[in-house]
Amino acid sequence: MRVMHALVTDHTIYSCVMGSRAFGLDTEASDTDRRGVYVAPTALFWGFDKPPTHVEGPAPEQFSWELERFCELALRANPTVLECLHSPLVEHTDERGRELLALRGAFLSRLANRTFTGYADAQRAKSDAAVARTGTPNWKQVMHLMRILESARDLLRTGVLTLAVGDRRGELLAVRRGELPWPEAERRLNGLRDELEAAAARTALPAEPDRARVEDFLIRVRRASAAATG
Repeated sequence: MRVMHALVTDHTIYSCVMGSRAFGLDTEASDTDRRGVYVAPTALFWGFDKPPTHVEGPAPEQFSWELERFCELALRANPTVLECLHSPLVEHTDERGRELLALRGAFLSRLANRTFTGYADAQRAKSDAAVARTGTPNWKQVMHLMRILESARDLLRTGVLTLAVGDRRGELLAVRRGELPWPEAERRLNGLRDELEAAAARTALPAEPDRARVEDFLIRVRRASAAATG
């Protein structure tokens, strides 16, 4: 475990705060979720035992991906990874991390419609099941469902992924407190889902991400690491 944690402490190129704090929906009880990207030294790939694709820790609520795995997931429009790239709360970045951030646009494509919609539909199914079972949903879950639907809609409309909810904070926190009747919340969720579909039909995002540009970056990072260790 100590060796795995050393990959994070010694080789992180980018780290940020995610979760409610990045969304602008934090309260006094909110945890601080940290996410990051590390570059495993190239020499570690030469033996039979490969370096881990991800590491939990060493700090509480901390999770990091190895660069290649991170890029693979981002190219597939994984919502969690794309949001990590767009966090407004960056804690650390080096030259390679800054180049990774400069590549944010290369990861964006219409694939985001499928992945964000799939995530939102799964969360909506959980909310509907909770209502059917108990008469009320998990209101925190409903709040974040509204947030991700709005975020995905705006991404498809503008080509920009924005995490912070801005002046929507008060309204969304009221949803979290259960101050909105479920029928009204359901109406809003249905409306946001319709807006997301309409945005997908007109989006200017490319059909596929720029895989070649991302791969060029990955190869250059691997070569530089190999050269540095002889």
